[in-house]
Amino acid sequence: MSSGQDTAPAAGQPQQEPNQDTEMAPAPRAETLPAQQPPSATSPEAQPPAEPADAEPSSTPTPAPESAAAPIPGPRAARLQALFASTAKHTLDKINKDNFASCFPTIATKAPGTLEFVQRQMVERLGGLWNKEFETILHNRAVVARLNELESLVADAARRRQDQDPTDPPPPIPPHTLPAATILRAHLDPHLAAQQAQLRARLHDTQTGNARLWDEVVAQRAEMEALLGAVDKVLRDLDGAGGLLGGVAAELAEETRVAEGQVRAAAGGGG
Repeated sequence: MSSGQDTAPAAGQPQQEPNQDTEMAPAPRAETLPAQQPPSATSPEAQPPAEPADAEPSSTPTPAPESAAAPIPGPRAARLQALFASTAKHTLDKINKDNFASCFPTIATKAPGTLEFVQRQMVERLGGLWNKEFETILHNRAVVARLNELESLVADAARRRQDQDPTDPPPPIPPHTLPAATILRAHLDPHLAAQQAQLRARLHDTQTGNARLWDEVVAQRAEMEALLGAVDKVLRDLDGAGGLLGGVAAELAEETRVAEGQVRAAAGGGG
């Protein structure tokens, strides 16, 4: 939109347009007076990129993070800083003259020096802000110290791995590399072992009680057999005694009858 409006008046009315169009007025002054860059900031298209350059002096007095006692970056911290620097440079390189001129065609045509100055100021300002914010994050989070601690831990682990005795048992297998069946057994085996121990204890108690009851049954059976043997013996003795008493009883009955007759005869004669 702005490029079409700028090219038509420039081709048709080069002398009268600066009085009618507010966008074209500061461009010739910037070309004739390249040393006076602040007047070019009055144009609407140049106003947004000129704001970071104006705000730069107000932010420069802010103190940087305390770096006097900052630790020396190790390999990982150095790689992190180098990665940030290369990424920031690659991003800032995208804000080149061509891309900047395509965003502000009017100023690129009328005041290329001013546009170049604004582009350079924006790149420097963004780079400074990014670096300052990155250093603040590193200081507040103690990134360098923690990365150095990680370096020491990795080095200590490597040293212990090298100093490990070959006769030592191998390290345990990480649980996340085990199959599902092994992990399931690892969780269920303790519970099943406890239940199995309880069942074995109950089975032992039951077997012990059954053995005790069996001994009692065997003892009672032996006692019953002994009693039955004694009863059979008594019955046999009674049978023998009854046979003997059978012959003696007849003789006693006969003698009793004779004695009774004699008693009756003696009693009758005396009367």
